[in-house]
Amino acid sequence: MSREAATDNAPAGEPLPGALPEELCAELIAFRRDLHMHPELGNQEFRTTAALKARLERAGLTPRVLSIGTGLICDITPGLTPWDGGQPLLALRADIDALPIPDVKTVPYRSTVPNRAHACGHDVHTTVVLGAGLLLAELAREGRLPRPVRLLFQPAEEALPGGATDVIGAGALDGVGRILAVHCDPRVDAGRIGLRTGAITSACDRLELTLDGPGGHTARPHLTTDLVTAAARIVVDVPALLSRRVDTRAGLAVTWGRLDVGHACNVIPQHAELAGTVRCLDLDAWRGAPDMVHAAIDEVAALYGAKCQVTYVRGVPPVVNEPVSTQLLHDAMAARRGSHAVEGTEQSLGGEDFSWYLERVPGAMARLGVRPPGSTARFDLHRGDFDVDEGSIRAGVELFTAAALLG
Repeated sequence: MSREAATDNAPAGEPLPGALPEELCAELIAFRRDLHMHPELGNQEFRTTAALKARLERAGLTPRVLSIGTGLICDITPGLTPWDGGQPLLALRADIDALPIPDVKTVPYRSTVPNRAHACGHDVHTTVVLGAGLLLAELAREGRLPRPVRLLFQPAEEALPGGATDVIGAGALDGVGRILAVHCDPRVDAGRIGLRTGAITSACDRLELTLDGPGGHTARPHLTTDLVTAAARIVVDVPALLSRRVDTRAGLAVTWGRLDVGHACNVIPQHAELAGTVRCLDLDAWRGAPDMVHAAIDEVAALYGAKCQVTYVRGVPPVVNEPVSTQLLHDAMAARRGSHAVEGTEQSLGGEDFSWYLERVPGAMARLGVRPPGSTARFDLHRGDFDVDEGSIRAGVELFTAAALLG
């Protein structure tokens, strides 16, 4: 951090308001479990949107469902008066969609929807922003909210190029001066956050290609185009070529997730399909990645005479944490739990469409610890057995309420 705003112990003096009461904490855990049991894919989050809208309305707020049909925004202003545009909004963003994978946990709140699971923690993100909003609304009624806050519940984060682009197009950033978010991190203990100034995630694009040839008999590969060998060489050689054409510090990596070629042991196929991701740590290298990847694939395919068609789907740029916003998250967590509850974090190769917001307004994302303190178990995101220590909900709510009071 650029300045020491707190000591290793919780700060002395009057504590910040907005601590999470036990009764509301229990309600939020139940809300998260309900979401976990009823996961919805991107742009299909109708039940989730309705549940959020109903709870915010019960708190006397006026949430607005986004024009795209799912997701919503809700403004909380000092005195709960209509926002007049005079003071920039602090936006707190949550993503609300789930993943198309089965939930394999044995817990009472296991997903009830086949092949759908909240395996990335979006149910926690959503609950944290909801909880922060409920507490901030109470502070606004008491005259203790110093600035207007916008709750932003975004659909379709998991779908490239991300639902953030639709949300921005719907005007969700109008009047926003700063935006904050958290993302679950199973490598960090619950009750702590990880922070990093600058890039905290990587860019992520999708790559699909097809190879075609006349086919033939495996006894005579010299008389045809050997698509199996061509596909295999693309899988191996394209990443190797790129590693010699891009500065290694840019972290440009092609990783294949699907290879579909052939059906019989003695038939050279006529068609092959490959798919994977392109990830990049550096923003400038990401901007030049499509041309470089296309060229490398074309070169290798040409060596084997394969006709190649490449589909390069732009995903998301890196999330680049702005220094002032990162410091605000640090100071907010230090005010609640002491600066020992903040740790540094490395840049992840995962992609996150929160980056699109940061192309337009300053902001930052924190890694929200969800690992049970003291646990030595190793588990990861995007797995059917993913779960969290629900103490992370309290930490996230109190982080955001403190940021709204300090920002």
